[in-house]
Amino acid sequence: MKRDYENLIGKRNCGLLIGRMQPFHNGHFQVIKKAFEEVDELIIGIGSAQLSHTVKNPFTAGERILMIKKSLIEEGFDINKIYLIPLTDIMNHNLWVAHVETLTPPFNKVFSGNSLVQQLFSESGYKLNTHRLFNREILSGTRVRQMMITNENWEMLVPKATVDIIKKIKGVERIKHISLTESI
Repeated sequence: MKRDYENLIGKRNCGLLIGRMQPFHNGHFQVIKKAFEEVDELIIGIGSAQLSHTVKNPFTAGERILMIKKSLIEEGFDINKIYLIPLTDIMNHNLWVAHVETLTPPFNKVFSGNSLVQQLFSESGYKLNTHRLFNREILSGTRVRQMMITNENWEMLVPKATVDIIKKIKGVERIKHISLTESI
């Protein structure tokens, strides 16, 4: 059952958006931009925070947090209205919403295009905004990672700050090396 939001922080309108953000790309940015049309503050849950250094999850939670924070600052977002929270997987759907609630500030709206996330938060009494994913056939983390491996122009699909961080951490080299023994 969802927390009594109003008793905790008054009538402030705060949303929750969860994603792996592997890496943070322009589609994620568009969803965040749309979310801020409906909320005053936004919690961005960095999903599967315990995973890194695989083809599907090449970046650490810390690296993803930097990508998001620097990208949003570059675009003029008030970072004081954004909470970036790493969320580890617990592999128990019945307990997952309660797990998320223990790790985040209170929220009263959930943004998700994922049907499982929608179902779990709906069953727990949360208001959902089932946003449409932006250009999903082009803007997907899987596609960006594949383009990195095949030396295509992945940089056009992500914010400049994401490009800068991936270059600094040698992220393309990392994912190419991992892909030698693991398929995307």
